[in-house]
Amino acid sequence: MGSRKSLGQHFLTDKTVIDQIIQAAELTHDDIVVEIGPGTGILTKHLISTAGKIFSIELDARLSQRLPTQLGRPGNLTCVTGDARFKDITELVGNEVTYKMVSNLPYYAANPIIRRFLEVPPKPTCMVVMVQEEVAKAMVAEPGQMGLLSVAVQYYAKVQLVCRVSPQSFHPVPKVWSAVVKMEVYPTSPFHLEEPDAFFRFVKSGFRSPRKKLHNSLSSGLEIPTNCATGLIEMSGLDPQSRPASLSIDNWIAMYSQWLVSNQSC
Repeated sequence: MGSRKSLGQHFLTDKTVIDQIIQAAELTHDDIVVEIGPGTGILTKHLISTAGKIFSIELDARLSQRLPTQLGRPGNLTCVTGDARFKDITELVGNEVTYKMVSNLPYYAANPIIRRFLEVPPKPTCMVVMVQEEVAKAMVAEPGQMGLLSVAVQYYAKVQLVCRVSPQSFHPVPKVWSAVVKMEVYPTSPFHLEEPDAFFRFVKSGFRSPRKKLHNSLSSGLEIPTNCATGLIEMSGLDPQSRPASLSIDNWIAMYSQWLVSNQSC
C-alpha cells in the first residue's frame, strides 16, 4: 500500500532502528503501550510481542482497518482511526492506567502530539518517539541552544537522544534525517508552577524574536517598553544583553515570577 504525502507518511523499514526503539522503551509483558501512526505495522509487530496491550491510533482509515488482519489479529492489539492531536486517551486506556507511548510520529504533527501527551492527563510514564532530527535536537537542547520546544518538553520530562536515523531507513525516503528521543515523564513537574499554561505563554513571548538580545525580544513579545523589559530581566538576576536561547528553565521561571510580582506592567 502506498503512502500519502498529505499525511506525511514515511514508513520505517529498518529493523535495527526498531530494536533500538524497543530497547529504549524498556518494555515488559505487563506494559500498556499507545502507538501513534502505526502505518504498515512494522513497529506494531514488535510491540505486540514485547508488551501486554497495544492501542494504536492511525489517522489513515485504510491502514487502521487493515492492520489487525495484516498482523494476524493479535488479541492484545486495538487499532482505532483518529487524530492523535485530539483523541481522548482516557477512552482507550482509562483514567488511572499506567502506560507508555512508543511511536514513529508523522513529521507534520509531531510537536502538537508530543505536547498533548505531556500536558493532558492521563500522561504516559515514558515516551519513545521518532521525529525529525531538527525537532529532536530542539527537544534535548541545553542552555545556549534552547527554544520554546526545549522548555515545553523539559518542563515535563527528562529527555535524551537515543539515536540518529538515516533517510534510507524509511519508505518512501524522506529528505531529512530523523532521530529517536526518549522522554521519562515526571509524575509531577519539579518546577511546581500553578499555571504552566500562563508560564508557557510568557516564554513564547520571550522567544518572539529569538535572534535579538533578550531585552529586545521580551519587549517585543510582551509589548512593553524596552526599559521595562530590561528592568524585569535585571530584577530576575539575568543579563539583558543575553539571548533567549541562553536561558535555562529556572531562568525563565525567575523572570516569569518577577513578571507576576510586578503585576505584569512596567
